Amino acid sequence: MILTGDVGGTKTLLALHDDDGRLVVRRRYGSREAASFDALVARFLDEAAATPRLACFGVAGPVLGRRVKLTHLPWEIDAAALQSRFGLQAVGLLNDFAAAAHGIEALSAADLVTLQAGEPLPTRPKLVIGAGTGLGVAYVQADAVLSGEGGHAAFAPADAAQAELWQWLQQRLGRVQVEHVVSGRGVARIYEFLRARAPQAAAAAGAIMAADDPAAEIGRQALQEGDALSLAVLDLFVSCYGALAGDHALTVLARGGVYVTGGIAPRLLPRLAAGGFLAAFNDKGADSPLTRACPVHVVTNPDLPLLGAARHAAVTLTPV
Repeated sequence: MILTGDVGGTKTLLALHDDDGRLVVRRRYGSREAASFDALVARFLDEAAATPRLACFGVAGPVLGRRVKLTHLPWEIDAAALQSRFGLQAVGLLNDFAAAAHGIEALSAADLVTLQAGEPLPTRPKLVIGAGTGLGVAYVQADAVLSGEGGHAAFAPADAAQAELWQWLQQRLGRVQVEHVVSGRGVARIYEFLRARAPQAAAAAGAIMAADDPAAEIGRQALQEGDALSLAVLDLFVSCYGALAGDHALTVLARGGVYVTGGIAPRLLPRLAAGGFLAAFNDKGADSPLTRACPVHVVTNPDLPLLGAARHAAVTLTPV
Protein backbone atom coordinates (compact mmCIF):
# COMPACT_ATOMS: atom_id res chain seq x y z
CA MET A 1 0.00 0.00 0.00
CA ILE A 2 1.21 3.52 -0.85
CA LEU A 3 0.59 6.62 1.27
CA THR A 4 0.43 9.90 -0.65
CA GLY A 5 -0.20 13.53 0.17
CA ASP A 6 -0.91 16.83 -1.54
CA VAL A 7 0.38 19.28 1.03
CA GLY A 8 -0.55 22.94 0.60
CA GLY A 9 -0.87 26.12 2.59
CA THR A 10 -4.67 25.89 2.83
CA LYS A 11 -5.51 22.20 2.61
CA THR A 12 -3.77 18.85 2.81
CA LEU A 13 -5.07 15.75 1.05
CA LEU A 14 -3.84 12.39 2.33
CA ALA A 15 -4.62 9.13 0.56
CA LEU A 16 -3.88 5.44 0.35
CA HIS A 17 -3.39 3.60 -2.95
CA ASP A 18 -2.91 -0.02 -3.91
CA ASP A 19 0.48 -1.07 -5.27
CA ASP A 20 -0.61 -0.19 -8.82
CA GLY A 21 -1.36 3.38 -7.78
CA ARG A 22 -5.17 3.15 -7.72
CA LEU A 23 -6.72 5.36 -5.06
CA VAL A 24 -8.35 3.45 -2.18
CA VAL A 25 -9.18 6.12 0.41
CA ARG A 26 -8.71 9.89 0.54
CA ARG A 27 -9.26 12.49 3.25
CA ARG A 28 -9.07 16.27 3.24
CA TYR A 29 -7.76 18.31 6.18
CA GLY A 30 -7.29 21.99 6.80
CA SER A 31 -3.53 22.44 6.82
CA ARG A 32 -3.67 24.40 10.07
CA GLU A 33 -5.60 21.67 11.90
CA ALA A 34 -2.34 20.10 13.10
CA ALA A 35 0.81 21.53 14.61
CA SER A 36 3.00 19.46 12.27
CA PHE A 37 2.74 17.33 9.17
CA ASP A 38 3.84 14.27 11.17
CA ALA A 39 0.86 14.72 13.49
CA LEU A 40 -1.53 14.94 10.55
CA VAL A 41 -0.11 11.76 9.00
CA ALA A 42 -0.46 9.96 12.35
CA ARG A 43 -4.10 11.05 12.57
CA PHE A 44 -4.85 9.87 9.03
CA LEU A 45 -3.21 6.48 9.45
CA ASP A 46 -5.00 5.96 12.74
CA GLU A 47 -8.36 6.86 11.15
CA ALA A 48 -7.67 4.62 8.15
CA ALA A 49 -6.20 1.79 10.29
CA ALA A 50 -3.50 1.35 7.65
CA THR A 51 0.21 0.47 7.55
CA PRO A 52 1.55 1.54 4.15
CA ARG A 53 4.98 0.41 2.96
CA LEU A 54 5.83 3.39 0.71
CA ALA A 55 5.01 7.10 0.86
CA CYS A 56 5.34 10.03 -1.51
CA PHE A 57 4.21 13.58 -0.83
CA GLY A 58 3.71 16.54 -3.15
CA VAL A 59 4.66 19.62 -1.15
CA ALA A 60 3.96 23.29 -1.90
CA GLY A 61 7.52 24.48 -1.55
CA PRO A 62 11.00 24.12 -3.07
CA VAL A 63 12.13 20.49 -2.91
CA LEU A 64 15.90 20.15 -3.11
CA GLY A 65 16.53 17.21 -0.81
CA ARG A 66 15.01 15.10 1.95
CA ARG A 67 13.72 18.01 4.02
CA VAL A 68 11.25 20.66 2.82
CA LYS A 69 9.92 23.88 4.32
CA LEU A 70 6.47 24.82 3.06
CA THR A 71 6.15 28.23 1.43
CA HIS A 72 2.84 29.25 3.05
CA LEU A 73 2.86 27.20 6.27
CA PRO A 74 5.34 26.86 9.18
CA TRP A 75 5.84 23.14 8.60
CA GLU A 76 9.06 21.33 7.85
CA ILE A 77 8.70 17.86 6.33
CA ASP A 78 11.59 15.46 6.95
CA ALA A 79 11.47 12.31 4.82
CA ALA A 80 13.92 10.36 6.99
CA ALA A 81 11.99 11.17 10.18
CA LEU A 82 8.69 10.14 8.58
CA GLN A 83 10.24 6.90 7.34
CA SER A 84 11.50 6.05 10.81
CA ARG A 85 8.37 7.05 12.75
CA PHE A 86 5.87 5.22 10.54
CA GLY A 87 7.99 2.18 9.64
CA LEU A 88 8.00 2.95 5.92
CA GLN A 89 10.36 1.29 3.45
CA ALA A 90 10.89 4.52 1.51
CA VAL A 91 9.59 8.11 1.46
CA GLY A 92 9.72 10.44 -1.53
CA LEU A 93 9.24 14.21 -1.56
CA LEU A 94 8.18 16.12 -4.67
CA ASN A 95 7.23 19.68 -5.39
CA ASP A 96 3.42 19.67 -5.55
CA PHE A 97 3.44 20.54 -9.25
CA ALA A 98 6.00 17.87 -9.99
CA ALA A 99 3.53 15.47 -8.36
CA ALA A 100 0.73 16.86 -10.51
CA ALA A 101 2.90 16.51 -13.62
CA HIS A 102 3.61 12.85 -12.83
CA GLY A 103 -0.16 12.30 -12.69
CA ILE A 104 -1.02 13.64 -16.15
CA GLU A 105 -0.77 10.21 -17.76
CA ALA A 106 -3.20 8.80 -15.18
CA LEU A 107 -6.01 11.15 -16.28
CA SER A 108 -8.93 10.07 -18.44
CA ALA A 109 -10.90 12.17 -20.92
CA ALA A 110 -13.57 12.64 -18.22
CA ASP A 111 -11.01 14.48 -16.08
CA LEU A 112 -10.44 17.20 -18.69
CA VAL A 113 -12.35 20.12 -20.19
CA THR A 114 -10.72 21.22 -23.43
CA LEU A 115 -10.57 24.96 -24.04
CA GLN A 116 -8.46 24.72 -27.21
CA ALA A 117 -7.98 21.58 -29.28
CA GLY A 118 -4.81 22.89 -30.89
CA GLU A 119 -2.64 20.65 -33.03
CA PRO A 120 -1.22 18.06 -30.61
CA LEU A 121 2.27 16.67 -31.05
CA PRO A 122 2.70 13.93 -28.42
CA THR A 123 6.49 14.11 -28.56
CA ARG A 124 6.54 17.79 -27.57
CA PRO A 125 6.63 18.99 -23.92
CA LYS A 126 3.57 19.33 -21.73
CA LEU A 127 2.96 22.29 -19.42
CA VAL A 128 1.23 21.89 -16.06
CA ILE A 129 0.25 25.20 -14.46
CA GLY A 130 -2.18 25.97 -11.69
CA ALA A 131 -3.35 28.59 -9.24
CA GLY A 132 -4.50 27.79 -5.71
CA THR A 133 -3.15 29.31 -2.51
CA GLY A 134 -0.04 29.97 -4.61
CA LEU A 135 0.95 29.28 -8.21
CA GLY A 136 2.75 26.20 -9.53
CA VAL A 137 4.44 25.42 -12.84
CA ALA A 138 5.99 22.20 -14.16
CA TYR A 139 7.08 20.86 -17.53
CA VAL A 140 6.89 17.26 -18.73
CA GLN A 141 9.02 15.73 -21.48
CA ALA A 142 8.40 12.01 -21.97
CA ASP A 143 8.93 10.55 -18.45
CA ALA A 144 11.00 13.50 -17.21
CA VAL A 145 9.43 16.20 -15.03
CA LEU A 146 11.01 19.59 -14.39
CA SER A 147 9.58 21.83 -11.68
CA GLY A 148 10.78 24.73 -9.60
CA GLU A 149 9.43 27.93 -8.14
CA GLY A 150 7.89 29.51 -11.24
CA GLY A 151 5.24 31.20 -9.12
CA HIS A 152 7.89 33.55 -7.77
CA ALA A 153 9.01 34.85 -11.18
CA ALA A 154 8.31 38.51 -11.88
CA PHE A 155 4.84 39.48 -13.06
CA ALA A 156 4.96 41.02 -16.55
CA PRO A 157 1.89 43.13 -17.41
CA ALA A 158 0.44 42.32 -20.83
CA ASP A 159 -1.79 45.39 -21.29
CA ALA A 160 -2.65 48.77 -19.78
CA ALA A 161 -5.03 47.38 -17.14
CA GLN A 162 -2.42 44.88 -15.96
CA ALA A 163 0.19 47.65 -15.92
CA GLU A 164 -2.00 49.68 -13.56
CA LEU A 165 -2.44 46.61 -11.37
CA TRP A 166 1.34 46.03 -11.36
CA GLN A 167 1.95 49.64 -10.27
CA TRP A 168 -0.64 49.38 -7.47
CA LEU A 169 0.92 46.13 -6.22
CA GLN A 170 4.48 47.39 -6.55
CA GLN A 171 3.69 50.32 -4.24
CA ARG A 172 2.45 47.85 -1.60
CA LEU A 173 4.65 44.79 -2.06
CA GLY A 174 7.84 45.89 -3.79
CA ARG A 175 8.83 43.25 -6.33
CA VAL A 176 5.63 41.89 -7.87
CA GLN A 177 5.62 38.12 -8.43
CA VAL A 178 3.21 36.26 -10.69
CA GLU A 179 1.90 34.50 -7.58
CA HIS A 180 0.85 37.89 -6.20
CA VAL A 181 -1.66 38.06 -9.06
CA VAL A 182 -2.40 34.53 -10.31
CA SER A 183 -3.49 32.80 -7.09
CA GLY A 184 -6.32 32.87 -4.60
CA ARG A 185 -4.62 35.71 -2.77
CA GLY A 186 -4.18 37.39 -6.13
CA VAL A 187 -7.94 37.31 -6.73
CA ALA A 188 -8.44 39.12 -3.41
CA ARG A 189 -5.75 41.68 -4.30
CA ILE A 190 -7.34 42.36 -7.68
CA TYR A 191 -10.66 42.90 -5.89
CA GLU A 192 -9.09 45.50 -3.61
CA PHE A 193 -7.38 47.16 -6.58
CA LEU A 194 -10.62 47.50 -8.54
CA ARG A 195 -12.62 48.47 -5.46
CA ALA A 196 -10.20 51.35 -4.84
CA ARG A 197 -10.86 52.58 -8.38
CA ALA A 198 -14.67 52.28 -8.16
CA PRO A 199 -15.72 52.25 -4.48
CA GLN A 200 -19.38 52.87 -5.39
CA ALA A 201 -19.49 49.46 -7.11
CA ALA A 202 -18.47 47.52 -4.01
CA ALA A 203 -21.77 46.91 -2.22
CA ALA A 204 -20.70 43.39 -1.19
CA ALA A 205 -17.13 44.34 -0.25
CA GLY A 206 -17.50 43.89 3.50
CA ALA A 207 -18.89 40.36 3.30
CA ILE A 208 -16.35 39.35 0.69
CA MET A 209 -13.23 40.51 2.50
CA ALA A 210 -14.49 39.12 5.84
CA ALA A 211 -15.00 35.64 4.36
CA ASP A 212 -12.68 32.78 5.33
CA ASP A 213 -11.79 32.44 1.65
CA PRO A 214 -12.27 35.82 -0.08
CA ALA A 215 -11.34 34.41 -3.50
CA ALA A 216 -14.06 31.76 -3.27
CA GLU A 217 -16.59 34.37 -2.15
CA ILE A 218 -15.62 36.66 -5.03
CA GLY A 219 -16.16 33.76 -7.41
CA ARG A 220 -19.55 33.03 -5.84
CA GLN A 221 -20.63 36.68 -5.99
CA ALA A 222 -19.60 36.82 -9.65
CA LEU A 223 -20.97 33.53 -10.94
CA GLN A 224 -24.07 33.16 -8.76
CA GLU A 225 -25.04 36.72 -7.88
CA GLY A 226 -23.80 38.53 -11.00
CA ASP A 227 -21.99 41.16 -8.89
CA ALA A 228 -20.45 43.59 -11.40
CA LEU A 229 -17.26 44.28 -9.45
CA SER A 230 -16.62 40.58 -8.80
CA LEU A 231 -17.17 39.80 -12.48
CA ALA A 232 -14.63 42.49 -13.39
CA VAL A 233 -12.19 40.93 -10.92
CA LEU A 234 -12.55 37.50 -12.52
CA ASP A 235 -12.11 38.96 -16.00
CA LEU A 236 -8.84 40.67 -15.05
CA PHE A 237 -7.65 37.58 -13.16
CA VAL A 238 -8.47 35.28 -16.09
CA SER A 239 -6.66 37.61 -18.48
CA CYS A 240 -3.52 37.59 -16.31
CA TYR A 241 -3.76 33.80 -15.93
CA GLY A 242 -4.15 33.22 -19.66
CA ALA A 243 -1.27 35.53 -20.56
CA LEU A 244 1.02 33.79 -18.09
CA ALA A 245 0.04 30.30 -19.28
CA GLY A 246 0.64 31.37 -22.87
CA ASP A 247 4.11 32.66 -22.00
CA HIS A 248 5.05 29.33 -20.44
CA ALA A 249 3.54 27.40 -23.35
CA LEU A 250 5.60 29.52 -25.75
CA THR A 251 8.75 28.92 -23.70
CA VAL A 252 8.73 25.18 -24.43
CA LEU A 253 6.33 25.05 -27.42
CA ALA A 254 3.98 22.92 -25.36
CA ARG A 255 2.30 21.07 -28.22
CA GLY A 256 2.06 18.04 -25.93
CA GLY A 257 -0.65 19.97 -24.12
CA VAL A 258 -1.23 22.68 -21.53
CA TYR A 259 -2.91 21.37 -18.37
CA VAL A 260 -4.49 24.04 -16.18
CA THR A 261 -4.92 22.57 -12.72
CA GLY A 262 -5.04 23.75 -9.11
CA GLY A 263 -8.03 24.56 -6.95
CA ILE A 264 -9.23 27.71 -8.73
CA ALA A 265 -9.65 26.68 -12.37
CA PRO A 266 -12.49 24.13 -11.91
CA ARG A 267 -14.46 26.60 -9.76
CA LEU A 268 -14.11 29.36 -12.35
CA LEU A 269 -14.58 27.13 -15.37
CA PRO A 270 -17.51 29.12 -16.82
CA ARG A 271 -15.35 32.26 -16.85
CA LEU A 272 -12.29 30.45 -18.19
CA ALA A 273 -14.39 29.00 -21.00
CA ALA A 274 -15.96 32.38 -21.84
CA GLY A 275 -12.99 33.32 -24.01
CA GLY A 276 -10.87 35.73 -21.99
CA PHE A 277 -8.36 33.09 -20.97
CA LEU A 278 -7.67 31.93 -24.51
CA ALA A 279 -7.66 35.48 -25.88
CA ALA A 280 -4.83 36.33 -23.48
CA PHE A 281 -3.14 32.95 -23.95
CA ASN A 282 -2.93 33.49 -27.72
CA ASP A 283 -2.17 37.22 -27.69
CA LYS A 284 1.50 36.75 -28.63
CA GLY A 285 1.81 39.00 -31.67
CA ALA A 286 3.64 37.34 -34.53
CA ASP A 287 4.05 34.22 -32.38
CA SER A 288 0.32 33.72 -31.82
CA PRO A 289 0.14 30.79 -34.28
CA LEU A 290 2.55 28.90 -32.00
CA THR A 291 0.29 29.17 -28.95
CA ARG A 292 -2.88 28.51 -30.99
CA ALA A 293 -1.37 25.13 -31.90
CA CYS A 294 -1.02 24.17 -28.21
CA PRO A 295 -3.89 22.07 -26.82
CA VAL A 296 -5.27 23.65 -23.63
CA HIS A 297 -7.18 21.59 -21.04
CA VAL A 298 -8.59 22.34 -17.60
CA VAL A 299 -8.06 19.44 -15.19
CA THR A 300 -11.19 18.85 -13.12
CA ASN A 301 -9.88 15.90 -11.09
CA PRO A 302 -8.78 17.28 -7.68
CA ASP A 303 -6.69 14.16 -7.00
CA LEU A 304 -4.12 14.80 -9.74
CA PRO A 305 -1.17 15.38 -7.35
CA LEU A 306 -2.09 12.25 -5.37
CA LEU A 307 -2.24 10.14 -8.53
CA GLY A 308 1.12 11.52 -9.59
CA ALA A 309 2.73 10.91 -6.21
CA ALA A 310 1.46 7.31 -6.21
CA ARG A 311 2.68 6.74 -9.75
CA HIS A 312 6.10 8.17 -8.90
CA ALA A 313 6.33 6.02 -5.76
CA ALA A 314 5.31 2.83 -7.55
CA VAL A 315 7.85 3.39 -10.32
CA THR A 316 10.86 4.88 -8.57
CA LEU A 317 10.85 4.17 -4.82
CA THR A 318 12.65 1.04 -3.69
CA PRO A 319 13.26 -0.24 -0.16
CA VAL A 320 16.28 1.25 1.59
